[in-house]
Formats: sequence, structure tokens, C-alpha cells
Amino acid sequence: MSAPVITTLLVANRGEISCRVMRTAKALGLTTVAVHSATDRDARHSREADICVDLGGSKAADSYLQIDKLIAAAKASGAQAIHPGYGFLSENAGFARAIEAAGLIFLGPPASAIDAMGSKSAAKALMEKAGVPLVPGYHGEAQDFDTFREACERIGYPVLLKATAGGGGKGMKVVDNVSQLAEALASAQREAQSSFGDSRMLVEKYLLKPRHVEIQVFADQHGHCLYLNERDCSIQRRHQKVIEEAPAPGLTPELRRAMGEAAVRSAQAIGYVGAGTVEFLLDARGEFFFMEMNTRLQVEHPVTEAITGLDLVAWQIRVARGEALPITQAQVPLNGHAIEVRLYAEDPANDFLPATGRLDLYRESAQGPGRRVDSGVEEGDEISPFYDPMLGKLIAWGEDREQARLRLLSMLDEFAIGGLKTNINFLRRIIAHPAFAAAELDTGFIPRYQEQLLPAPGALSDGFWEVAAQAFAQSLPPRTRTDDRASPWSSGSGLRAGLPAEITLHLSCEGQDRALTLGAVAPAELLGEALTVEHDGVRRTLRAIRQGGSLYLEWHGELRRVEAFDPISAVDASHSHQGGLTAPMNGSIVRVLVEVGQTVEAGAQLVVLEAMKMEHSIRAPQAGVIKALYCQEGDMVSEGSALVELEEG
Repeated sequence: MSAPVITTLLVANRGEISCRVMRTAKALGLTTVAVHSATDRDARHSREADICVDLGGSKAADSYLQIDKLIAAAKASGAQAIHPGYGFLSENAGFARAIEAAGLIFLGPPASAIDAMGSKSAAKALMEKAGVPLVPGYHGEAQDFDTFREACERIGYPVLLKATAGGGGKGMKVVDNVSQLAEALASAQREAQSSFGDSRMLVEKYLLKPRHVEIQVFADQHGHCLYLNERDCSIQRRHQKVIEEAPAPGLTPELRRAMGEAAVRSAQAIGYVGAGTVEFLLDARGEFFFMEMNTRLQVEHPVTEAITGLDLVAWQIRVARGEALPITQAQVPLNGHAIEVRLYAEDPANDFLPATGRLDLYRESAQGPGRRVDSGVEEGDEISPFYDPMLGKLIAWGEDREQARLRLLSMLDEFAIGGLKTNINFLRRIIAHPAFAAAELDTGFIPRYQEQLLPAPGALSDGFWEVAAQAFAQSLPPRTRTDDRASPWSSGSGLRAGLPAEITLHLSCEGQDRALTLGAVAPAELLGEALTVEHDGVRRTLRAIRQGGSLYLEWHGELRRVEAFDPISAVDASHSHQGGLTAPMNGSIVRVLVEVGQTVEAGAQLVVLEAMKMEHSIRAPQAGVIKALYCQEGDMVSEGSALVELEEG
């Protein structure tokens, strides 16, 4: 039988993974095909592809989850193969079968392997038969509330609800006691249905202080399978990974081999082909428990590429063509250390709620030896509420962990982003934290150091306002003459001969404002985007980037957005929120749980909002009576729009 021919590859995904897959495909000489929703027509992955196919719709359910549309797109574009990326349909056995039935090539495992391992419940049952240690839990078919209640009582609280077909924190809830179970189960089931088209759940014991260590496996069609070392993904928020590194700090060669060989046995037992990840929970005693297998390429695969020097997407394409793995287990490299952070559009200070809006400022750190950025956006792009909020990833490699850590800090310092809230400062605090530097890792890292990682905002200092005012004034564009820099009329400072040698500015930053008067002598000088500041004989250069009406000023390692303060607009904004509970972000209303005139207790669920594939509950801040409802199920709402009016009583 002749080897399959792949000259054109369709990526059935969006964002940074589509851009990353297409980068390798183009390097191998393939024609690339992007699919996009109506919302993503001008998204970066659409712009970078050789061919684009419009799927229509906005929500994932109307576009990226439509199997028939994806197959038709492949046929129309002449693609012989489809890469699923991660998320969406990447672990959907029906998608894999539909591709095969259409005579196309799926760059993933056989559908039978997805059936066996793509379902967390099926995977755990299979591992139990194979003698692999499991975390206590329930993975059965019955999905009624009483079954879960009885299982939770047997396992013992706290427990973790998880979508059997899911990943990435979608459809996952921690339940501390039985009073929380019904609401958590219903919400997790809706999230799972929305994200994966499958609402089935499992429940397991919620372990304390575990490490999340996963093994990258790769198998060809000739019976060969090997493991490409491991990754530590312990630092998570909302049960979703934020920072990953390879190799896992502190693992002995013996433990690495034991976990790797167990992962390979798991893959071989189901006839696995392609890239996959076997995830384990590792306790302080060195005992590991099977958690799940992800039958796809992982978000964090770049750290494995960094320490092995291998291109895993290139391997996926070659394996799909029928080629054998090019190396043996003994030849798998392990060079140096790599750390990756995920850049999200979200508000860490507000329970990591996803953020939407326009990327007014977006500048990536320089790439080069040991420095890599995988992203799916560019400056000016709109971040919609319909999809996952990840913007991209920063990956640093070093000869040892400390070199990689310091290099990653430098990359984070160089990155400039503005226009909407992101987690970039939060990431920097983690990487700079002494406990992270000491590799003291477990899944409780973020809650343990929350005060340092998510500090309460304090008053901006006088020194900040003085520097901000000087930078803001000097960054104003010249208002008249641009042909003669010596002319007093070319200056944007407002200082004029024969007039008082000072100007007054009223500025705002991060919810604070200050009126300042500037003299003719400036303690800071702006040249381009470099602001030189001298204090007590020490001279420093800070970034000061002007974007339209905003100035992004570097201060204590973080970019802060400075704008001219408009007191009238500020008063109008505060009045618009009085008496109503508002949407924390753009999204769609999936449930309205109250009626006008209904009496509710403090903390009661009023409305459930879905944004970026996650549900968010709007709750009563105090007991009262529902005076008015401004939304209904199915509505799309904007951040700040009133949803419910609650009358205290």
C-alpha cells in the first residue's frame, strides 16, 4: 500500500495553535487552510493561511464544532488532511471517524483510541484493569444526582467534578460539601455540553498538595512508541494550567523512567498513534496516580520541543504519512530546561474573569536562541467573548532552570500589552516569586501565595504621578508646526513665551486620578518611547508608549495605562451602575433564575452568564427583592450592562 499523500493541510481550529501548526506545515512545503467563524474572518490565523474557508456563525457550536462544515471545507480547499489543534473537536471520536469516512487523513490517533482514552471514565476503567493506581472516584454511566451524592459521601469531601470528555478546566468544579453539589453539578454539566457536546461527568477525591506531572508520548503506525520526557504543570488557576516546565524539577531518572514506561504501556494497550499525553498526579512520596490521557497535542508541547530539539507537529505529519519514528527511546534528548507561561485576556484581581475588547497595544518580546513566542493575535485585534481567552504563550529555554527562569522574566518585561486586562503582571509575579525560584511546586501554589501574587491595589505614589505627568505632556503630538523643531510652536508641552511657565494636567490611572501642575524644568525626558528619569543621582530608562489618547508607562516593572481624566464621564459611569447588577464581561445569558417580585437571600444565584466557554454566576450581594430584569436567556450582553435590579429589603 502506498504512503498517504499530504500536500495541503486544513487546521480545524483557531488562534495560536492554528498559527503554530501552519508555521511547521509551511516549513515542510505544505499549503495551509484555515477555517474561521464570522467573528474570526479577519483573525490572525485567517490572515496567515494560504486558503481560508468561512464556517459562518459566531459561537463555537455554530462554527468550529460543526463536523459537516469542516469536512466540506477540506473538500472545497483540496486538503488531504485535517489537524484538529487542541480543544474543540480534537478529542472527538465522531470527528475522527467522519474524517476517515470522507477519505481524508486525521492528524491524531485512531477513533478507537479516542474512545478508550478520550473519555476520562473509560480511561480510568482501562487503567484499573491494567493495574495502574487510580485516585478514588466514581466514573460510571449513571449520571443522576443521587448517584453523585452517594459517590461523594463514599469518597469523602472535598471532591472534584470533571467532564468525562473534556479538558482545559472546562466542566470542572471543586465541591466542599453536599450543599454545593446540586448547583456545581448542573453548572459543570452545562459547561461540558457547551464546550464538548457531552455533559457526562465523573467525580474523584480532591487531593491536597499534589503535583501535576505529565508524560509526552508519541507512537507511529509500525508499533513503535516512546516517551519524550515529562512536564510539570502544577501551577494552575481555575483548574487550568498557567505555567508549565520541562523536565519536572526534582524527578529522579528512576521515577522518570517508571512514569514514562507506564505511559507507553497505556498508549500501546489501545493501539495509539501520534502525539498524546498521559497525565499523572504525583505526591510528595513519589507515588503517582493516573489522572487522564489527552489524545492530542497539548498547549504546553513547546517546552518538550525546547528540551528535545524536536518539532512535534512535523512528527505528527510524518507519522500520518506512514513514516516510522526517527529515533529510539535511548536517543531521546534531554537538554537544559524550559518554562512556558500562558498569556490570557483575563482579570486576575477579579477571580480571573475573562476579558474582551480591542488590543490597543500589543508588542511581543524579541525571539531568538532560547526565546520563543507562540501567539494568535496582533495589535488592533478584537478579543471576542465566544472563545477561550488565551492570547499566546511565552517559552524560555536555558542550560539550567534558573537561566530559563531569568530569561523568561526578561521576556515578560519586554512584552507590552494594553487595551484590556491580561494576566501578564500576575505571570511575572509567579516567575519572580522565591518559592517558584526554589521549585516548590504543587497545585496549591497560587492560593498559598495569593497575597503576593494578587496584591491589593494601593495608592499610586507622588513619584509615579510626577513622572506620568511629564511623560504624558511630552508625548502629546505637536499641535502646529512640525517643520521646525526649534520653533516654540512645535512643542506639545503647552509652555509658551510670555505666558506662565507651567501647565496643569488631570490624569487617571487604574481607577485613581490626580491633578498636577508642571513647571518648565522637567525631571524626566522622553525621547521616542524611552523615558529617562533621574532621582538622587540614579538615572533610569523606562518605557513610555503613546497609543492614541493613552500613555502606557512602565513603573516598577509593570505597564500602567495613563489617560486624561474626564470628571463628567466618571460621574456618568458611576451613576449608570447604581441600583443594578451588571455583566462582568461580554457574554451570553444562559440562565435567568429569578422573576420580578421574587425575594432572594444574599448569595443567591440570579443569572448565569457564559463567556469564553466558561460559566459565571451573578449573585445577590445582599438579601432583597427583584425589582427589574433587563435580560433574558439567549441574550448577548456587553460588559457593564445592567442585568438585574435588586431592591434591598
